[in-house]
Amino acid sequence: MVSDYGSLGHAEVVRLNIPSSSFRAFAEEYMKLFDKEGNRPDQFGDRGLEYRNVVGIPGGTQSTLAKELVAASLAQGDRLDFAKGKGGDPDARATAFVMDTASHPFYLGEVYHQFHDGFNWGEDYPREYNGLAGKLVKSKLLADGGCPNGMLGVGIAGL
Repeated sequence: MVSDYGSLGHAEVVRLNIPSSSFRAFAEEYMKLFDKEGNRPDQFGDRGLEYRNVVGIPGGTQSTLAKELVAASLAQGDRLDFAKGKGGDPDARATAFVMDTASHPFYLGEVYHQFHDGFNWGEDYPREYNGLAGKLVKSKLLADGGCPNGMLGVGIAGL
């Protein structure tokens, strides 16, 4: 049986540990991912709850960091709306859900999601990059989070 992670309220995310002093620079770069209508060019093939835009911040929408996200969006033409993330939020374009990391912690996903090619057509990365996941798992620098690999049929042994 293959789980539907979206129906569980999960979202595909990347974990970054950003010092508070650097968060504004991160927010400005994050906004550059979106076009003037608030869409990400790499998202048009990915639909559903697991692909919604999510930013996890300690304190969520009450954090001063959330205010920096809004300020960065406004500075770049008000590309996004922001909403308090609750976990089962819709896949709403031009909206980023701000999650409080205390109540919505990060969980490591499937290893096959690490170090794969880009999302735009022809955005293929070198094999050396693609092979890093397997090497890092074998050297115990990348943990196997225990998630199944879904319908792809790719397992740790196949990396």
